[in-house]
Amino acid sequence: MFWQRKELVCLQMVELITDYLEGTLSRSQRRRFEAHLAACENCTEYLRQMRATIRLTGSLRAEDMEPAMRDELTELYRRWRAEEDEGGATAEE
Repeated sequence: MFWQRKELVCLQMVELITDYLEGTLSRSQRRRFEAHLAACENCTEYLRQMRATIRLTGSLRAEDMEPAMRDELTELYRRWRAEEDEGGATAEE
């Protein structure tokens, strides 16, 4: 699983945004997440957009997103699940 790698890539960041925003990442996971944000303008902007969406709507539901964004996030989730199923690993440290 991706916690075994030293650095996170953008795809992994998208998968972890909810956990980050909900404060459920461990301290070391949060440090790695924030280190990626410090070096990646695109992920920083994505996080800013997610925060703005949540702030403006009060929550983020599937129906709140544009169909293309919903499709993209669904595909990202499916790829992540496929990786999980193949590797049998967990997101724990």
